[in-house]
Amino acid sequence: MTDSPTTAPAPAPSPTAPAARSRRLDATDLARVAVFAAIVAVLGLPGGLSVFGSVPITAQTLGVMLAGAILGPWLGALSMAVLLALVAVGLPLLVGGRGGIAVFVGPSGGYALGWIAGALVIGLIVHAAHRKPVWWRTFLGMLVGGVLVIYAVGIPWQAAVTRLPLAETALTSLVFVPGDLVKAVLATLIVMTLVRAYPRAFRRSWSTRAA
Repeated sequence: MTDSPTTAPAPAPSPTAPAARSRRLDATDLARVAVFAAIVAVLGLPGGLSVFGSVPITAQTLGVMLAGAILGPWLGALSMAVLLALVAVGLPLLVGGRGGIAVFVGPSGGYALGWIAGALVIGLIVHAAHRKPVWWRTFLGMLVGGVLVIYAVGIPWQAAVTRLPLAETALTSLVFVPGDLVKAVLATLIVMTLVRAYPRAFRRSWSTRAA
């Protein structure tokens, strides 16, 4: 008498497998990264208004805010890193047609480097716990990531380059605040419009579970 052949049970799928797949970059992700890097570059074409002859007021931070909110934290940060890498090799993609490694050792270099952390924080707040963006969390993300984080990197950098006291540099930087608040409001309106009209623009998936 022979035993009937038995079939080994299929291994249970790992609960982390879908998450691992969702973190894998595909062609669409790379295209979105390139598009938002280009958007920030285009926003610098009109030029900027220089403040005390060193740091220009520019619309490019609006693109940073949108990148973090729409792409999510990691792709948003990656898009800014790609843009700054292209600037570092000499492409004139910053406001006023500036490019080259010298940009990052100037007074405004810290603000540009802060774009990476700013986009990351914006994405983390706007898409907290994979939830659908709402207006108050979106606006909060714009303020924290798009203003405070960028200032936190840019102001000490500017103070070190200009050799001015940190407090004095922070005080002179207040001139940026009204414009940044306007950009935060505008970015929030754009994001909430996309949430309603074209949710496929967002890379991150939203949890549908009830609270």
